[in-house]
Amino acid sequence: MNPLFHVIFQMTRLLNKEVNQALKKHELFASQWTVLFCVYQQGEMSLTQIWKYLNVEAPTITRTVNRLEKLGWLTTHEGKDRREKIVRLSEEAIAKFPEIESSIIQFENEFLTGLTEEEQVQLMTLLRKMDKEGLM
Repeated sequence: MNPLFHVIFQMTRLLNKEVNQALKKHELFASQWTVLFCVYQQGEMSLTQIWKYLNVEAPTITRTVNRLEKLGWLTTHEGKDRREKIVRLSEEAIAKFPEIESSIIQFENEFLTGLTEEEQVQLMTLLRKMDKEGLM
């Protein structure tokens, strides 16, 4: 076994744990934030677009979106046909977004303090090089 993959898996777990901690004051989890951020970037998206972009199973995204809708973060409406569900941020989420984004930026800056800008660019380049499906 290549130890590189062990380090990547461990770093993924650590990142999730730390992002969850940074989002705790906003009563959000990392998985919810990824959906909110994705929808924020696109304006609105179908559930299919979200799960394909995030590379997550459809039922997981459906549950997360339903939960975020109940919590008032998202609104949904039918797409071109009744089976398609289109998601957008609620007005409340749009108002709160800058504060949440600020918490994430603070976390990112603290987490990356050990890397120079050049090393960050190099890491991003290497991770994208590993991305066979072009998701990043």
